[in-house]
Amino acid sequence: MKKQPVLYEKERIDDLLTHELGIIQSDEVFSFSMDAVLLARFAQIPGRGHVLDMCTGNGVIPLLLSTRSRAKIDGIEIQPRLADMARRSVEMNGLTERIRIREGDLRELPKEKDRPVYDAITVNPPYMPLTGGDLKINPHQAIARHEIHCTLEEVIAAAMRLLRPGGKFFMVHKPQRLGEMMTLLRQYRLEPKIVRFVHPRIGTEANMVLIEALRDGKPDVRIQPPLIVYDESGSYCPEIMNIYYGPKEGEA
Repeated sequence: MKKQPVLYEKERIDDLLTHELGIIQSDEVFSFSMDAVLLARFAQIPGRGHVLDMCTGNGVIPLLLSTRSRAKIDGIEIQPRLADMARRSVEMNGLTERIRIREGDLRELPKEKDRPVYDAITVNPPYMPLTGGDLKINPHQAIARHEIHCTLEEVIAAAMRLLRPGGKFFMVHKPQRLGEMMTLLRQYRLEPKIVRFVHPRIGTEANMVLIEALRDGKPDVRIQPPLIVYDESGSYCPEIMNIYYGPKEGEA
């Protein structure tokens, strides 16, 4: 059952444009962007079972995944304020029986004994290695953008530890780190299976990459057609429109 949310100073409710879902956001913290939306659509999660979203932020990916699956979804977020916003968004949308938000460090999730075993894991991790000036910006944004609390290797190691054999791992990241990602995924027994590059426009370099990997899978990677965001007029291309707003009337 949906409930009226508690909103704190400078918070607002944004429309997720699907299934009448809303999300609590604030300009004081790092709000979700297109990469999270694209990852939520790219991820082929099971219709049932148990899914984990690491680095969940304000919970946008679990909320969007809930529209495509009846699986139980956990989200883990290290920042207390974002975790609290995510919990309140889940409550606001009446999804507490299906989505559980945990405040904590993904590196400290159970490692061996009594560990949860997930059927699929999604993650939109910090993209940039830590440098000396990173802590000078808004701390919420610094943690979301830079590897302050977890490195790429720690994210991938946690995913391998928490996925069941044959479970799927979905990640969005920057193409500049693709070589590092491929090396680490195979090092931790997560075999890359699908890669899709996202380009702002035709003829431009990719600025995002979506990856699906299979725990203990056999080598066999497929490169999907590129996803183009904007057309020549600066409007969203049809596939992006479909992702955000759903198919037009009469389309499948």
